[in-house]
Amino acid sequence: MRLVIARCTVDYQGRLAAHLASAVRLIMVKADGCVAIHADGGAYKPLNWMNAPNRIEEGADIWTVTNAKGETLTIVIEELLSDSSIEFGEDPGLVKDGVEAHLQELLAAQPATIVDGLELVRREFPTDIGPVDLLCRDDEGHMVAVEIKRRGEIDGVEQLTRYLDFLNRDPMLRPVSGIFVAQEIKPQARVLAQDRDIACVTVDYDELRGMESNELRLF
Repeated sequence: MRLVIARCTVDYQGRLAAHLASAVRLIMVKADGCVAIHADGGAYKPLNWMNAPNRIEEGADIWTVTNAKGETLTIVIEELLSDSSIEFGEDPGLVKDGVEAHLQELLAAQPATIVDGLELVRREFPTDIGPVDLLCRDDEGHMVAVEIKRRGEIDGVEQLTRYLDFLNRDPMLRPVSGIFVAQEIKPQARVLAQDRDIACVTVDYDELRGMESNELRLF
């Protein structure tokens, strides 16, 4: 990861136009190419960002970040205060809590409870940026990536967006659509998902457990 602290301006052109006036900010460039601009406040959420895959061109004092969608992030460095790189090594990934892990297990066994006609291709489908919870196929034969959370928030939508960007680069898989599944989905997460053409589905954990119990009794 590269961490740059600089006085800079930032301009985004894409789905809309946005401008950040001159101020000292943290520019974070992750190993996967994701670029995020942070202020010294506002908790974890960046002021602006571009998800991988990106192309970054660095001039003497101007960075230009572009992607295949035609989006552009232009960072003008007015004063460089710090520039450092840190090797994180391989990350073991997120360990899901009991409820979330069991939700994934239940939905993998019954993918049609998410959307009618959905069939499981593989659970924990591996990618270079982490495993997709469920990779499924819909009733038209198209691939569907499913991200499962106990509580659906913006971070989960961002995570699924990164998976979709990666999966849709594979000609053997694309087009791959996304479904964000949780027991509860926050309104802000729904808005972001809708903006990115990601479907949202809420599920009842107790109801799914009841279906599992009924199946066990049948055997």
